[in-house]
Amino acid sequence: MIKVNVYETRPYDRESLLASSAGAPVEWNFLDFRLTPQTAGSARGAQAVCAFVSDQLDRACLEILASRGVKLVALRCTGYNNVDVKAAKQLGVAVTRVAVYSPYAVAEHAAALLLTLNRKIHRAYNRVRELNFSLNSLVGVDLHGRTAGIVGTGKIGRITACILRGFGMRVLAFDPFPASDWAAQNQVEYTGLADLFGQSDVVSIHVPLTPETRHLIRSETIALMKPGVILINVSRGKLIDTTALIEGLKSGRIAGVGLDVYEEEEGVFFQDLSGEVLQDDELARLLTFSNVLITAHQAFLTREALADIARTTISNILAFAEGRPFVEGSVLT
Repeated sequence: MIKVNVYETRPYDRESLLASSAGAPVEWNFLDFRLTPQTAGSARGAQAVCAFVSDQLDRACLEILASRGVKLVALRCTGYNNVDVKAAKQLGVAVTRVAVYSPYAVAEHAAALLLTLNRKIHRAYNRVRELNFSLNSLVGVDLHGRTAGIVGTGKIGRITACILRGFGMRVLAFDPFPASDWAAQNQVEYTGLADLFGQSDVVSIHVPLTPETRHLIRSETIALMKPGVILINVSRGKLIDTTALIEGLKSGRIAGVGLDVYEEEEGVFFQDLSGEVLQDDELARLLTFSNVLITAHQAFLTREALADIARTTISNILAFAEGRPFVEGSVLT
């Protein structure tokens, strides 16, 4: 029996992990607070911890975990920029992640953000709830015949491209490693990044966060974009320079923004702050724009994706307990 502390637990986490581990020799300890250096001491007695993208697994946290006997950090997410992987390796703590889960969940959420922004569904919904049936200022455009730019053609980017092709859009794509056969089969055109920005009515970002992609969207790249562009980001918050984004909205070059992630979401997203004063001035400013739609990192939140995440996470935990290889593609240390 392996004891696992699960941090930042929500009801859907508990349900999916319990359902996927029925009969397995795992003792779950579900905790609703974040894993940070201040809370890492709670891991005493656990051989493994199950963490999320919002947890703070820096060197200080990992040192405390290692001193408490933790040998495995099983991330139930794909991103791991919140983990000091080098420190974990030095401390002898294995780190795994969920490299792949339903890419349809994230791609469909990107499309939902686009459709909502374009047809102003969020504004119309609020109006009708107040018995305001006016159509003033709710004019959208036909997506059919317009151009979408997909930055990053991994699994999620490809599915997003195919969804937008289904709307009858012309789709441009940029990726350092183009999938030429896929592009030819789906009538997607690879081009340079500057050309993509200059031609696209919609830009959807689907790249990992690396030193090279941090602030991919900044003042210089926004200046290259077609005036009136709609920008969608369901990948990583730090891909966008928020200050530059706000300036792009104020100038009118950016006509709409759909975000499922935010540059400084740590300590804000996944929390109920409805009774508090928001301390992040830039996020507060973004929320004042009627043409900005923000969801709190929920693109992954479908039953299928949760089941995929739970299966991979549990497989890695059991592999660790039994001395077997981890799930392919999931090993970070």
